[in-house]
Amino acid sequence: MATEVQAKPAELAEPMLESIAAGLPGADVARLRRACEFARSMYTDKLLGTGEPAMAHALGVASSLATLRLDAESRVAAILFAAPQYLADGEDKIAAEFGPAVAGLVAGIAKLNRLRAVTRTLAEQKSGDAHSSQAEVLRKMLLAMVEDIRVVLLRLASRTQTLRFMSRSSDELRRPYAQETLDIYAPLANRLGIWQLKWELEDYAFRYLEPEVYKKIASMLDEKRFERESYIAGSVDALEKELRVTGVRAEVLGRPKHIYSIYSKMRGKSLDFSEIYDVRAMRVLVDSLKDCYTALGVVHNLWAPIPKEFDDYISRPKGNDYRSLHTAVVGPDGRALEVQIRTHDMHRHAELGVAAHWRYKESGSGKAAAKADPFDEKIAWLRQVLAWRDDVVESGNWVEQFKQSVLDDTVYVLTPQGRVLDLPQGSTPVDFAYHLHTDLGHHCRGAKVDGVMVPLNTKLVNGQRVEIISVKTGGPSRDWMNPALGYLQSSRARNKVRQWFNTQALAATTAQGRAVVERELQRGGMTSANLDHLAQQLGFAKSENLFAATGREEVGAKQLQTALRGTTPTAQPPASLLPGKSRADAKDGGILVVGMDKLLTQLAKCCRPAPPDSIAGFVTRGRGVSIHRRNCRDLQRLAELQPERMIEANWGERKDWVFSVDIVVQAHDRQGLLRDISEVLSREKINVTGVNTQSKQHLAYMSFTVEISDLEQLQRTLAQVREVKGVLTASRR
Repeated sequence: MATEVQAKPAELAEPMLESIAAGLPGADVARLRRACEFARSMYTDKLLGTGEPAMAHALGVASSLATLRLDAESRVAAILFAAPQYLADGEDKIAAEFGPAVAGLVAGIAKLNRLRAVTRTLAEQKSGDAHSSQAEVLRKMLLAMVEDIRVVLLRLASRTQTLRFMSRSSDELRRPYAQETLDIYAPLANRLGIWQLKWELEDYAFRYLEPEVYKKIASMLDEKRFERESYIAGSVDALEKELRVTGVRAEVLGRPKHIYSIYSKMRGKSLDFSEIYDVRAMRVLVDSLKDCYTALGVVHNLWAPIPKEFDDYISRPKGNDYRSLHTAVVGPDGRALEVQIRTHDMHRHAELGVAAHWRYKESGSGKAAAKADPFDEKIAWLRQVLAWRDDVVESGNWVEQFKQSVLDDTVYVLTPQGRVLDLPQGSTPVDFAYHLHTDLGHHCRGAKVDGVMVPLNTKLVNGQRVEIISVKTGGPSRDWMNPALGYLQSSRARNKVRQWFNTQALAATTAQGRAVVERELQRGGMTSANLDHLAQQLGFAKSENLFAATGREEVGAKQLQTALRGTTPTAQPPASLLPGKSRADAKDGGILVVGMDKLLTQLAKCCRPAPPDSIAGFVTRGRGVSIHRRNCRDLQRLAELQPERMIEANWGERKDWVFSVDIVVQAHDRQGLLRDISEVLSREKINVTGVNTQSKQHLAYMSFTVEISDLEQLQRTLAQVREVKGVLTASRR
């Protein structure tokens, strides 16, 4: 473990100045010295909530950042981390004294510290899917809330220093910090590739949460971490020497496995400690595929391989395309040593590509997610920037790269209970309400953001706490569906609002139809009739469907009265029109007309029937049989006036038939609306034979006459038209 910093503030500043300023030029060293003097006068004998002296914590964090080779601004910000807490106008004073960049970093630290209550709540929850999901959202939120990703590194270093100090604290105090570290901070350090902090965070947290298991594994290690590091350094030197003799140009890296990592492997793979061969490990990076196998031969020639501990993931890559050679050998002094061999390209893919180490380690299954995640891609980019910092730290370019890497496609906000929600960028309180619950969205009437009332179309930003003010009755406003007003950003919320209005329209239509049916029942003196039976007589599954059809005028009064009398809803043609049992040949027109052979048929333009509409025929004078939908109002009037001309008809099986139908669209008027709807029709290969549009009070009313092959194609097209931005309703006339 790293040395714990617990001396008095006055004794700490000068002796540690050289270590926290390591690698910096003289001007930056002077700047750090001024920061230490400023902090000493500000912190005096102040203690943090953990009991740690504020100055000791500041110097410990700065020391960790020096180990990471972060720039001077980061180290100065670490020294002044608590200035907003202890100084009035602290941010302004720091900006004047040390520059706006340092002030911005200190402000970012304060912003993340305000999330302490949220992360503590998570640590107190029981484990499970909900716990894991919320932890993942919180990790993303920490990255998204900062404009400069160095703030996250400062937070990780601060948590590491806190755990170092708590080695002598009570279990009651340190357990919540330890659980929070394993949930949030250690995975972040892992994903960003900050191994120096990752192993400390995990080992300290494991030691505080499972002290007995920690001691047991520690006792199994025959050497301390410092001794293991020295052993590996000697092994690296020996292997590099042998590779140079062979003529293989290689970069050899080594690392000792830390205690929590050993525990995770034993638990995850059900292994005994004696079966863990990578307690000490080395990685060899070479230029070519040929050099991989040459280096493998050198390793096996230098040290004896352990049987059954060789894996060739180059010839047989893992499912996530991870490629490398893995072998375990008996190293110097008879100690097990794992060696991984790969090319530089394979290494970049393993660390930054779809085979990224953290992804399949965290999944617990050893497999990376098959579906690419934009968040993962941004994490890979941040890791790449961190990897470059050693090459460009003097120029300061890597800081600008950090600032350009802000995770800005999602906004993370808090519920009043402290739960974190991830919403699309640009979301409003209305989106937030619908994300929580559909009914809350419907009844939303106002919102408070961080305790202040705001308009419902206010754009939310990361870290805000949102509270919805709702009513018990009512529903959404039609203004919410107007994209120009900016109330809704998420497609989920838009769909919920659209469904609400469709449901209300259906309810009104059903109520209107119920009134018509009840009126006809009273007129016929049959108020006690079974409504479900009546609906079934008319071809509906239940009475509600009959009411809706009646409200849409698809079922008329005559059909209701006919059904009530116990006869079929449509009159049968008289015997004078039924000379025989023959049917028209479907090959000619695609329609079978009962009793009429080779009779001319035409589709009525008033209702434009199409398969599988229920149809009937009307014998015209001189124009053959006119085919209508059975619920056509014109047909119903003709049947009342001349019932003897009614005739039954059915669709034939002609496959190349094209039918004209009318569709009507109501939408918020905007530029490009007609073009967008036309693109939908074009994608579905639907021919448009007529268009009529008009606008009233910012609403567009459009009518299209289109040619379709069947109603399935029409329903599919209408569903896509309803998804066009601004469209309120789209239906067949």
